Amino acid sequence: MTVAGHGLTDPPTFDAVVLAGGRARRLGGASKPEVEVGGVALLDHALAAVAGATHVVVVGPPQLARPGIVTVLEDPPDGGPVAGLAAGLDQLPDGGPELVVVLACDVPGAGRVLPALLKAVQDADGARMVGAQGRPQHLVAVYRRAALRSALDALPDVHGAAMHRLVGGLRLVDVPDEHDATADADTWADVERLDASLSDRIEP
Repeated sequence: MTVAGHGLTDPPTFDAVVLAGGRARRLGGASKPEVEVGGVALLDHALAAVAGATHVVVVGPPQLARPGIVTVLEDPPDGGPVAGLAAGLDQLPDGGPELVVVLACDVPGAGRVLPALLKAVQDADGARMVGAQGRPQHLVAVYRRAALRSALDALPDVHGAAMHRLVGGLRLVDVPDEHDATADADTWADVERLDASLSDRIEP
């Protein structure tokens, strides 16, 4: 809807699946979603990024549950991001928004790029961030629900499937990450760098 006299449009509605599973081997087995960056748990950064969603599902172990947010774990566990995404999508209510944000919990800057992703989708099957060295970020992305469901249904098995295989047949818009907003917390060195970066953003 256009706002009279201002030429502004309401942002599109969306649901969200936040992926918070995995074993975090490079973090020594720590619970990555609960690692704090800038004084806030990584999972809570992700939930803040998708605060405007109509419905949110967190895919991860039960101890990550937050009040009012559905939490589910793929069965069997440790199935990888595609299996987690399938489990999360199954938990979203039928008849929800056409767009689904898919977000890994270890990207604390994702909230800065989500509006650009939602704007970029237009008539494509989705939009994804492209980070350093042109690496596509399939887990910092927005997909059309029907296209995502069809891609999942076309896989022989979601357990252990690769994200690039899932989205390989989709028409995706690439949105360049010009401000390192999709930097993730894979190692403790990453955590320290992101912590310093976010601390610099906090107003005194």
